Amino acid sequence: MAERTTEVLVGGVVLAVAAGFLFYAGSFAELGGGGAGAAQYSASFRSAEGVSVGTDVRMAGVKVGSVTAMDLDPQTFRAETTFTVSDDIRLPTDTAVVIASEGLLGGTYMEIVPGGMLEEYAPGDEILDTQSAVSLISLLLKFVGGEGGDSGATGAE
Repeated sequence: MAERTTEVLVGGVVLAVAAGFLFYAGSFAELGGGGAGAAQYSASFRSAEGVSVGTDVRMAGVKVGSVTAMDLDPQTFRAETTFTVSDDIRLPTDTAVVIASEGLLGGTYMEIVPGGMLEEYAPGDEILDTQSAVSLISLLLKFVGGEGGDSGATGAE
């Protein structure tokens, strides 16, 4: 009987530790769409390569939100993204959203580049000034293959 009580107690401790870990990980990762205190915006990109739900949204290198949804618009064939930004941050109407990379081998994130206008976007608005991801593979192929089709042609025969 004592053996069974020990097993139940050890099982309870393991479950409590697992629940604590999940709570900590959930609060650290801001699961649930950015939590309370986050305003939601949307943006449309020609290419959202490397971006997925949960991708960081940063301003000046500091995480201020995350991507909460992505869809393809079947009429325009553009990637429609929805993301959160901390509600204490005001976005001027000339703000741009850029898909950026942390480096050659780094991850992708969405960078918010604020403008200087006095008018501000309201939560739920679509940010119109966007810049899509730059494909490093296509850049390397251009570099290796040459920019133009007439490379090496001098006109003298």
